[in-house]
Amino acid sequence: MSINKVILIGNVGKDPEVRHLESNVSVANFPLATSENYTNKSGEKVTTTEWHNIVCWRNMATLAENYIRKGSQIYIDGRIRTRNYDAQDGSKRYITEIYADSIQLLGKKGDGGPNESPRVNDGASANEPASDHGVYGNNGIKEEDGLPF
Repeated sequence: MSINKVILIGNVGKDPEVRHLESNVSVANFPLATSENYTNKSGEKVTTTEWHNIVCWRNMATLAENYIRKGSQIYIDGRIRTRNYDAQDGSKRYITEIYADSIQLLGKKGDGGPNESPRVNDGASANEPASDHGVYGNNGIKEEDGLPF
């Protein structure tokens, strides 16, 4: 048995780039920064930041397009994928991405926080790519929130 699971809470680095492919399939890409704070041996406070490439398909791409903006704090549950491509100079390049299985917007009320933000679950199983399914999850969103989900 193997598990490929990633949980991240971080801040969006730039507005999502959304592409609408054939058959009404959408894909969104954006960077997410996660930070770790610690005190080193000298007593100095140090912050290290990791950048993650996030990929959202179908309904989550719609969520990203409509609600996620640069600076948004979000929770992502997903999987790691590494792919390769040939660069213009002919060299092989590798990129590691996080394929989001569910997303929740975080923050205070009034800035798209938990009481106002949609939560989307793509519905794919761990062995199926997110692009094969795109079912909105219920995940506790109340109808009276007035959200289109």
